[in-house]
Amino acid sequence: MTTNGPVPTRRVNRGAGHSYYLDGEKVPGVTTVLNAGFPKSALVNWAAATTAGFAVDHWDELTELTPSKRLAELERARFAVSSEAKLRGTVIHGLAHRLVLGEEVEVPDEYRDHVDRCVAFLDDWQAAELMVETPVWSRRHRYAGTPDLVATLRDGRTWMLDWKTGLKGNVYLEHVLQIAACRYADFALDDAGVETPLPRIDATGVVILRADGYDLVPVEADERAFFVFRCVKWLAEFIDDREQWIGNALPPGVTA
Repeated sequence: MTTNGPVPTRRVNRGAGHSYYLDGEKVPGVTTVLNAGFPKSALVNWAAATTAGFAVDHWDELTELTPSKRLAELERARFAVSSEAKLRGTVIHGLAHRLVLGEEVEVPDEYRDHVDRCVAFLDDWQAAELMVETPVWSRRHRYAGTPDLVATLRDGRTWMLDWKTGLKGNVYLEHVLQIAACRYADFALDDAGVETPLPRIDATGVVILRADGYDLVPVEADERAFFVFRCVKWLAEFIDDREQWIGNALPPGVTA
């Protein structure tokens, strides 16, 4: 996938992950920026609660291990839960993507309720898709991202939407910044690799898919949120460039 110029702009998929290139140079994705530069107090609390819950649920097995192996199991616990949640989200997103495109899909039993809720949302809101998981780039600010869905809904407005499948169904501030970054990107790439402008976005929101229903939650992913995202990106770059700011310890009598 290439642009009109000689240097490629593309998204490269690598298993469950992906990388973005802009004019031949690797640029960070929106999620990478937010993971590096945005505080997540809720995630800290979740990690502590998840580790404690694992300890209680596996107490007998843990007591049979040596202390070092017991510690290693506890340290890994939150990553196992996180990986399972990411896999669930990836599968449901993939099925939702195909449903939006009008394809017939074979849905595993464990995801059937969530996918049914996705179908209900698309039907209830008469979603007419304009972009489905189409990568977008900002040449001005050097980043890229992939919004889940841009569609015109039954209210006549064009929405940029993000699917969320977390068990608690919470919408966090980083979701607002994630959508704002994609909304104010400079261009998308069509299937032929040609740069195209994004459609005008009238509203933004998060669609929470639960086993027992769905919620369309509006968010204000506006220019103010986009400014905050850019601040987060500057902070992420500051954190990533430690050597520029902090030098090595000096021996006595030596000046910097």
